[in-house]
Amino acid sequence: MALGEIVFASRSKEKAFRDPDTIVSAQTMAEVLPALEQVQHFVDDGKWAAGFVSYDAAPAFDPAFECHAPSDVPLVWFGIYEKSTKIDPRTGSYVVSEWESALTRDDYRSHIKQILDYISAGDTYQVNYTFPLHATFSGDAFCWFRDLRAAQQADYCAYVDTGRFKIICVSPEQFFTLKDGVLRTRPMKGTRPRGRWLEEDEHLAEELLLSEKDRAENVMIVDLLRNDMGRISDTGSVHVEQLFAVERYPTVWQMTSRIASRTRARMPEIMRALFPSGSVTGAPKVRTMQLLAEFEQYPRGVYCGAIGWISPAGNAAFNVAIRCATIDGRSGVAEYPVGSGITWDSNPESEFLECLSKAAVLTTDVAAFDLFETVLFHNRFFLAEEHIARLLRSARYFGIRVEAANVREALAATVQNGTSAPMRIRVLVNPAGQVRVESQAADKPASMRVGLARKYVQSTDIHLFHKTTHRAVYDQARATRPDCDDVILWNERGELTESTIANIVLELDGKFVTPPVSCGLLAGTFREHLLRNHVIHERVLEKADLRRAKGIYLINSVRRWVPATLVDR
Repeated sequence: MALGEIVFASRSKEKAFRDPDTIVSAQTMAEVLPALEQVQHFVDDGKWAAGFVSYDAAPAFDPAFECHAPSDVPLVWFGIYEKSTKIDPRTGSYVVSEWESALTRDDYRSHIKQILDYISAGDTYQVNYTFPLHATFSGDAFCWFRDLRAAQQADYCAYVDTGRFKIICVSPEQFFTLKDGVLRTRPMKGTRPRGRWLEEDEHLAEELLLSEKDRAENVMIVDLLRNDMGRISDTGSVHVEQLFAVERYPTVWQMTSRIASRTRARMPEIMRALFPSGSVTGAPKVRTMQLLAEFEQYPRGVYCGAIGWISPAGNAAFNVAIRCATIDGRSGVAEYPVGSGITWDSNPESEFLECLSKAAVLTTDVAAFDLFETVLFHNRFFLAEEHIARLLRSARYFGIRVEAANVREALAATVQNGTSAPMRIRVLVNPAGQVRVESQAADKPASMRVGLARKYVQSTDIHLFHKTTHRAVYDQARATRPDCDDVILWNERGELTESTIANIVLELDGKFVTPPVSCGLLAGTFREHLLRNHVIHERVLEKADLRRAKGIYLINSVRRWVPATLVDR
């Protein structure tokens, strides 16, 4: 990408701009409003405009708004273009270091406590407090944008190359759209992390939907935006189109609402009335921004500002620039701020975890993978419906559309010619929902030699809970124990989880016991079958339990019970 190149992307659409006729920018507060008027002038002359307004430009719209003194990032930056175009396909590489918080956890707790004191005193009732994460970056920034976009799967993504600064934004939040005189805003307030398996995931979504705290936060911002929109809208036209919608993203659930009105205002007037979005400040806006300037230790820059475009027809679309990284080409430092809405009943630890959940997109593995199930066929299918049900649960979790009937047909077609020998049938579903099947003879070893993995697995890794072709964690574990037939995995708490191809059962104290799914493992179909029939029981198992167990078994629906011997090394 080159100076002035900009990309906007949703999950299904893309729009790009390159080779600007000119660039309009503002570095000082006095230049902000004239710059926006100049942008509007170019639009009136039939040009496209695309760029951003930084959060720190807010005092230009209302002197009562307080922000930190701006950094070197422009307060306003727009390219002026003859037309939009398509994204050029490209390949490249990049390196991002470990992310480090600019704020200690103790400082965070201290600031939240002081903010809660202000809320108790009645100064404010919601404060969207933020802090930055920093890393070093080298390589192709656009390729990083491409990967973050794939990881976030949001509808308001943007990439901006200003020369020195590269802005990478994978925002799920719309600031406003203007089309044929209809103004819409879509505030986002309320977050939960994604669950690890479907039932946990749906519980968290329902928890968000029913949360009094999150609903209160959301409706506060809806009321604030209704008031802001009323300043520039036709009398009586402001109305709420949707309230408390819960939306799924790869790493979080988000609560959004949608407000609409009719207006004759153009982009500069809309910015004066709405900027910055109440969803990234809190309410009441003026006093809350004063508190933010007191407690936040860094200028926000483009983060929490707005990135968007304006067409020659006067239509416009801008995001709220959250999930936003800024790379400084001079220093090689990338900044990615995170934040959450603090209200009277906020818990500092919960708020800190919410901030971390919003940063999860930075480390999400975006490698494509298929879902799969391996089903035993020996004169008939064994636990086929259980396999199909698990496959459908994972498909629902990942947003993959697949029909159970298609899976059943694919399985049946594989064995329609009949076979007397046991077969292991592997049915795979790709992200597009296409089904394919592979088969081979089933084997069952008399016993297996197993040993502990050299490194623990993270019980938060979602791929442990779904059967997918994303098997790096299993392959790495097996590579560390070439002396074994299979490897026993354990989590960050020292709890046993599973092997790389089977669930584990230990014979302890006269019972057959297996770890609960919450330890970080796949809910195997044969495991579930044995639990339902009270053959085995759930129990948290420690590494030491392997040595005192009377028996060790690997179980799955193809091999069923296979005794194992511990290789102690």
